[in-house]
Amino acid sequence: QVQLVESGGGLVQAGGSLRLSCASSGRTFSNFHMGWFRQAPGKEREFVATMSWDGGSTYYVDSVKGRFTISRDNAKNTVYLQMNSLKPEDTALYYCAARGALMTISTVPGQYAYWGQGTQVTVSS
Repeated sequence: QVQLVESGGGLVQAGGSLRLSCASSGRTFSNFHMGWFRQAPGKEREFVATMSWDGGSTYYVDSVKGRFTISRDNAKNTVYLQMNSLKPEDTALYYCAARGALMTISTVPGQYAYWGQGTQVTVSS
């Protein structure tokens, strides 16, 4: 089992920044690709960013490219999401998720086995 705990969410004005963190425990962190997803009220959960187990590959949804950066520190068992130039449409509950590294990296929520409880990000206009 993998336990994931997100933190760093909050209320920020448009144009501001937040850094989300996701701490992992339970199994070897470097055995997992890590992803960030978000879900706004009334909408489906959507992919935001993902990083391979070794940090060698990253993918982003088009709407956050150039504004968000995913990173990981395998020594600290933590994945981060730096969010800059935030927009009101970024408002959502943000989740981190883990997918086994023996499988291909993925942007599909259903292909991630482990999930955190989420951290709320609210961007005011």
